[in-house]
Amino acid sequence: MQSSGRASATILPIGSDADLAWVRQQVRQCAAALGFGLVQQTKLVTAASELARNTLVHGGGGHAEITPLDNGRARGLRMSFIDSGPGIRDLELAMTEGYTSGGGLGLGLSGAKRLVQEFSVDTEPGRGTTVTAVAWVTPVPASRSGLG
Repeated sequence: MQSSGRASATILPIGSDADLAWVRQQVRQCAAALGFGLVQQTKLVTAASELARNTLVHGGGGHAEITPLDNGRARGLRMSFIDSGPGIRDLELAMTEGYTSGGGLGLGLSGAKRLVQEFSVDTEPGRGTTVTAVAWVTPVPASRSGLG
């Protein structure tokens, strides 16, 4: 993991169910190395799992780019899922809370979006889709004195 300067992305192919497991494992390892807590790691792995499955099932496969971030104030993780499939016909519908096309964890894009701090979708019918999710390490809140 690179902790300062320009971080390099780890590129992981997504072409089979085995690749989905590998993406999850790599996201967890990278998140742990960056200092994400266990709950944050689980959220990242869950989002990555949903987005990787979408890449495989709906995009016909593609790849993930996992990039550690360090902006001088905080460390984070950017995950991009890229395919050259049919694209998302109705992005507004796909981003609707509770919408799922089935086959995944049932989170849909909106569920994955809730698990990270930054989220974007670049899609066009016939051109493919890139979904990017970014999360930043957030410190565990200090206990408040006087409670007890």
